[in-house]
Amino acid sequence: MHKTTTPYKWAIALLLALVSLVPATSYGQVRIPDEARIDETAVREVLANGEQLERQGRWGEALTFYEDALRLNGFDASVQRKANLARLHYDVGRRYADQSFIRSVDTMSREDALHLYDEVLRKVQTSYVDAPRWSDVAREGLKQLDVALKEEIFANKNLKNVSPDQITRVRQMLNENVNWQNVGSPQQAVEMANYAAELMWQNLGVIPTATILEFACGTAASLDPYTSFLTQDQLNEVFSQIKGNFVGLGVELKADENSLLIVNSITGSPAHQAGIRGGDRIVAVDGQRCEVISTNKAADMLKGEIGSMVRVTVVSPNQPARELNVRRDRVEVPSVDNIHIMDAESKVGYLKITSFQENTPADLSQALWKLHRDGMRALVIDLRGNPGGLLRASVDMVDLFVEQGTIVSTRGRNAREDFDYTAHMPGTWRVPLVVLIDANSASASEIFAGAIRDHGRGTVVGQRSYGKGSVQGIFPLETAGTGLRLTTAKFFSPSGRAISRNGVIPDVNVRVTAKPAMDGTHYVGDTAPQHDPVMDAGLVAARQLLGAPGGLTNRTQAQR
Repeated sequence: MHKTTTPYKWAIALLLALVSLVPATSYGQVRIPDEARIDETAVREVLANGEQLERQGRWGEALTFYEDALRLNGFDASVQRKANLARLHYDVGRRYADQSFIRSVDTMSREDALHLYDEVLRKVQTSYVDAPRWSDVAREGLKQLDVALKEEIFANKNLKNVSPDQITRVRQMLNENVNWQNVGSPQQAVEMANYAAELMWQNLGVIPTATILEFACGTAASLDPYTSFLTQDQLNEVFSQIKGNFVGLGVELKADENSLLIVNSITGSPAHQAGIRGGDRIVAVDGQRCEVISTNKAADMLKGEIGSMVRVTVVSPNQPARELNVRRDRVEVPSVDNIHIMDAESKVGYLKITSFQENTPADLSQALWKLHRDGMRALVIDLRGNPGGLLRASVDMVDLFVEQGTIVSTRGRNAREDFDYTAHMPGTWRVPLVVLIDANSASASEIFAGAIRDHGRGTVVGQRSYGKGSVQGIFPLETAGTGLRLTTAKFFSPSGRAISRNGVIPDVNVRVTAKPAMDGTHYVGDTAPQHDPVMDAGLVAARQLLGAPGGLTNRTQAQR
């Protein structure tokens, strides 16, 4: 197979968090305390619902339940184990619905697969935030293989004409002959995977590449919830997210009740033009029902070349199903949206930041100037539901509002991951500021909100944020156009507070009475209630800030 060698600088340039390679000087660093331990909390109701979903094979939804339990109720070892197992099952289904992964299984040689696994392990060895234990890493790869042997989608591809008894015997052989091997290095982990691949080939007829790829995927997934092996299509999607454009229908969706729930339909996208809105459900793609082919497969079928057509069956709330033919096109994802003066009397401006992309700082700057021309005297920035994005983008955006001091600090296992990002006075806006957050504001959103809060630069309103305080790098691999998303560091607010698991605590906490139901039901898109208590509280906070001394000055003198 043809290999393309990717220069190391690309792996750094494509860091989702864009961590600087320049070690920080000791005199400028913030002292980082140990991460606080969170008390274990019983989450029996969610566990019961999750286990019911497991029995139905709805692993993606089970994973969501367990992750919500950990995030909202605190750490619990039994729930974490359940989440880890659900993730392994879910990942098998997602991979085998991915045509680029199927191509890798069909065309990649055994030698190339072993090289790929070795490359994954070497990246972990040099760049992962914590020192790996190779015996654990290798056994997690084997655990992923064991999970795959239980999945129908894996069997349909790799275990044709193989009886359940044969599979059971091989699982026992793997446990007895492979699981207890002593592994103390990346090379020994590769040898273990190769041994398992030979055993699978000799006894079940599974091509070695399929086995070795399960080791690579399982190893990555075992490290933390944000590290993962990326298929070629997944890697391309990550690059599209960074750039803020992609080819498709222009919808954000999630698997829910054997359908694809539309979380958001991007304004102007093919889906939006076809009448698809947030809260709708796609129940079939090209005549194939999601409950039959799986939501993973249905989501993959929505992808395609620019200009190609796809037929979707859509159900809107309280409406009969309808069939729509939608043409795939290039979609530009606006990262700064809904820019307007929300209160004409007090001249409070509003904008929503949906993600942190390469172009987001420039888009934010343009939005600020537009609102300034419209007479803005205070500003509300809405980060609710924003999952994050580029660390560099969030740093540059904080720098628009903070004159000096630390914006965020990153700490990794290697000194090259340790850096304190600082603010600069030129170009700073002094407009009174309110930031809205919720439980789904994560990562780069938390960098922004945490810096504004710690510096006392504005008022943070809403609910405690998600608590994703880690930095991921995107490393393209040499084989089959694949990649690795790898956690390389943790980040801390200007006060030195760990964001992981803690999140950002708002200055003004707003209770939302319509909480998500325990069955996973959320208000989505156009189905959301019109009354917005967080927005109301944000407007009140902005009006209060307008009474502060100097609150009417929009720009520093140096920028005029």
